[in-house]
Amino acid sequence: MSFPILTVTLFLPLVGALLILVIPREDENTIRRVGTAFAFLTIILTAIIWVVVAGEGAGAMQLAEEHEWISIFNIYYRLGVDGLSAPMLFLTALLTTLSLFYSARTITMRVKEYYFLFLLLEMGMIGVFTSMDLVLFYVFWEIGLVPMFLLIGVWGGDRREYAAIKFFLYTLAGSVAMLLAILGIYFETGSFSIIEIGQYAAQQPLFGDLPAAVSIAAFWAFFIAFAIKVPSFPFHTWLPDAHTQAPTSGSVILAGILLKLGAYGLIRVTLPFFPREFYRFSVEIPIIPILAIMSIVYGALVCMAQWDLKKLIAYSSVAHMGYVTMGICAAAAALPYLGNDLDLAAAASGLTGAAMQMFAHGIITGGLFFLVGIIYERAHTRDLKAFGGLASQIPYYYGIMMVTGFASLGLPGLAGFWSEFFVFRGAVRFIPVAAFISVLGVVFTAAYILWKIIQHVFLGDLDKEKWGHLPDMLWWEKVTMWPLVLTMVFLGFYPTPLLNSFNLALTSLLNGLP
Repeated sequence: MSFPILTVTLFLPLVGALLILVIPREDENTIRRVGTAFAFLTIILTAIIWVVVAGEGAGAMQLAEEHEWISIFNIYYRLGVDGLSAPMLFLTALLTTLSLFYSARTITMRVKEYYFLFLLLEMGMIGVFTSMDLVLFYVFWEIGLVPMFLLIGVWGGDRREYAAIKFFLYTLAGSVAMLLAILGIYFETGSFSIIEIGQYAAQQPLFGDLPAAVSIAAFWAFFIAFAIKVPSFPFHTWLPDAHTQAPTSGSVILAGILLKLGAYGLIRVTLPFFPREFYRFSVEIPIIPILAIMSIVYGALVCMAQWDLKKLIAYSSVAHMGYVTMGICAAAAALPYLGNDLDLAAAASGLTGAAMQMFAHGIITGGLFFLVGIIYERAHTRDLKAFGGLASQIPYYYGIMMVTGFASLGLPGLAGFWSEFFVFRGAVRFIPVAAFISVLGVVFTAAYILWKIIQHVFLGDLDKEKWGHLPDMLWWEKVTMWPLVLTMVFLGFYPTPLLNSFNLALTSLLNGLP
């Protein structure tokens, strides 16, 4: 395809953001329409990209674009997508569009700045998923930091400044470590190309002529930078504050996409660049599986202790993203056995499950944060103890929450089931002890969804004096949720399109590892 669709998709949100800047501040309705329209156009382009990638072979890098940028340092403008990044692009555009559509009726302060920052954030996220040059990757990684910092700090809750600064400092610390590692790789290989560096690492360690400590330090620099974003235990402490204080749509994007940037970096960069180190710290010194277990089990247990509905959903992200780390660990632990077709299939299963969890978690937890925002707009509280018996008062909301909650706990027939199934399939083969311990997370997840959310909010007696006035979901709230609910159900019964896309790309990635 000669048309530069990746560049157009990447910079279309920026065009919308710049257009918003010239619209008079007082014309808020036009600002909302323009912002949402540009986000929707991005959905169309990302859908086309996914179809093209699937048609031409999701296992190979497609629609590649390369132009000289800073040639004296071998820095190029390189873009490309495969079966891993194409679905994530679509998810980014979908959640951004739904977030801006929802915000049109909930954000009334500084509307112009809000929509400008949201579209700028979308460009940064798309840039990370399409960049095939480490410098370009890093630039877009950092671009996404400032808009989210401002979205939390300006439109957040009572403690928004604290939460925004904490988010910024954690992410920036990881970014600095990653930048040092990127420079080290460049001095060793002379390249910033993600593909070229991966091919180099498949033949020999990136820092083979230097002490092993150098390679280990570079590995941990990348791993910690991405683990902070995931977030993996013990780098997760910024997340509950950021989620709790962020506006509803900010929480949706934070959970639905920004966390996935870290997981994507682990798969796209850390595993291909440092396969030997990843194996070492997954099997020989099993630090990474322990972190995954702690994220899953600890995150779910902390959810059991929460009475703030939004904070509960925030901690659930720590637990659910732990399955992503677990699936990547399973693939790393399989490296000595990839010559065997059955072991390769099991490793690909774990890694595919991790990628599916990235997508499913974005859909499901994004929906849960929308639902938290909907009830908070009515009740002005997120205290689970304050509710009870709302099933009879707001039955439509109850039904949507039931489907979304059951998807979160991994009920068969909904999207969350398949991702966890494939993660455990790979983990049981290569890191069985970690897999068996992590099953506790599934049990605890079911417990807090059923006990904390379903029972405390919807079952029991309704306090008619307190909650008898609550209206059910409005049409625009239904429009926001239905694409997510339909996706949960569709992927629950027919995950094949998503499964094939991820599996082809990740099997190809595994075949390129030493």
